[in-house]
Amino acid sequence: MSEAAVISRHAGSGVSPTAGSVLIIDDEAEIRESLQTLLETEGFGVQTAASGEEGVALLGEHPFDLVLLDLTLPGRDGMEILTEIRSHDSRMPVIMITAYGTVENAVRAMQAGAANFIQKPWDNEKLLADVRAAVGWRRAEEENVQLKRALKQRYNFENIVGKSEAMLKIFDLVGQVASSRSTVLLQGESGTGKEVIAKAIHLNSPRRDKPFVPVNTGSMPTDLLESTLFGHVKGAFTSAIASKKGLFEVADKGTLFLDEIATMGLETQAKILRVLQDRRFMHLGGIQEMQVDVRIIAATNVDLRQLVREGRFREDLFYRLNVITVELPPLRQRKEDVPLLVDFFLKRYAEENGRQAPRITPEALRPLMAYSWPGNVRELENVIERAVVLSSGPEISMELLPDSMLGRSSSLSMHDPPSDASLFEIVEDFEGRIITDMLERCNWNQTEAAERFHVPLSTLNQKIRRLNIEIKKKGRG
Repeated sequence: MSEAAVISRHAGSGVSPTAGSVLIIDDEAEIRESLQTLLETEGFGVQTAASGEEGVALLGEHPFDLVLLDLTLPGRDGMEILTEIRSHDSRMPVIMITAYGTVENAVRAMQAGAANFIQKPWDNEKLLADVRAAVGWRRAEEENVQLKRALKQRYNFENIVGKSEAMLKIFDLVGQVASSRSTVLLQGESGTGKEVIAKAIHLNSPRRDKPFVPVNTGSMPTDLLESTLFGHVKGAFTSAIASKKGLFEVADKGTLFLDEIATMGLETQAKILRVLQDRRFMHLGGIQEMQVDVRIIAATNVDLRQLVREGRFREDLFYRLNVITVELPPLRQRKEDVPLLVDFFLKRYAEENGRQAPRITPEALRPLMAYSWPGNVRELENVIERAVVLSSGPEISMELLPDSMLGRSSSLSMHDPPSDASLFEIVEDFEGRIITDMLERCNWNQTEAAERFHVPLSTLNQKIRRLNIEIKKKGRG
């Protein structure tokens, strides 16, 4: 079993004898005793403090999963203690308790980083639900930190997140194949992270200090693709006003990542095969052979064996590429990774927007866990980026999730057409909204949208032009 697997299982196995460790800071002995009895009955380990100073001291001596903090304390009040707790451990969840549950106090506490806010007298079931949610969030955070530390120690896996069996097997496989020079074929649906895995293989290989060069072979016509890969000499074609190096030369001694390799034409496939066999190629229009030492990592989201049977992909190239195959699972088959990925993207986009990372509420996490994720990790990333940009507080709530994810009607719902509209006009309008919606889901990546519609890219582009759909500038894909 891998080191990552051992750490992941230990972190999530519930080896602690309690449901979690809670620190109660309240100056009223009756409140402390009541909360302690309630929580210990439910299996929580509890320590108490009668003042903020005593509570802060305990936090420095013992690990806790959660703090229940009274807002009105003698001396330094709860808001001041909350700020000190957050300055020492920004991930420590703190639930504020007060007999003065005004909206203003709630807003102040949440803005200062409190995980939640409850009022005396409380409802036991509601309080326990809030405590369990906060402790669960804290433990997931700790598990994520431990897992990333273990993966960093063993591999250079800074941007790969996962604790599922499928991902742990991939981590081990990547570690095994990285040191070789063998060709690797990555297979998986769009958005499963094939380029991220390719980069991890490169960064853990002896070629790590040399270039990693990605190229999307599905986004270019054949002539441009071959010029991009192999370079050309001056005058090789009409617009070749100067000689140009190809990406095989740029990637010499490093790694060339060929994404969407199934879209290559048969003629280009033959040239790629020769490079794999002989490590040699010629510039377009040239007569001199070039020799390179390049490792090829290829990726596809379709069944290459089926394309071979259909005569659309060279069998000899397939076997050259298929030396080592890594199957990337769709996100719907590794749902246990969703909370870790959500946390990862919350931190990434909070940092990019210059703000403290918000927390996702348990209510908002539930639909994310239930959703099928046809766009996989890329779709989840887009959802979280959108939520971070639109949020103004310390939490991501359900209101910040797309309507389609919550089962609410979206812009695609049929509306009453104008009384003089023809059937053709009604169908065309609805088709345009379907395509626009898919493009938005794919962050305006037309190639990905075509794949998810199961149509050629040329067909989708024809419809976009015919329907006058305005293509927005791509964001992060």
